[in-house]
Amino acid sequence: MEITLTEANFEQEVLKSDKGVLVDFWASWCGPCKMLAPVVAEIAEEHPEIKVGKVNVDDEGELAQKYGIVSIPTVMFFKDGELKKTSVGFVPKEALLDLTK
Repeated sequence: MEITLTEANFEQEVLKSDKGVLVDFWASWCGPCKMLAPVVAEIAEEHPEIKVGKVNVDDEGELAQKYGIVSIPTVMFFKDGELKKTSVGFVPKEALLDLTK
């Protein structure tokens, strides 16, 4: 299941999560984001050990700015409240899963 992340719930859902969190920064007008969305959804369904969240950069500009998002899609992996790895642009599922290792 994918969680919609906002400024209001980011700390609780991501930084205080007891499991690793894959965060997809995206926008509805972004072509590569649309290509990546089903890949992210698959990971959410197939890997219950990973929490998956999505940040709409148009709705959550402050959050995107806080994490230095300049290109989308950007996928970040957080564990124990820290940013561990980042991927920018469309990548295959295996590359996203590699972020979580």
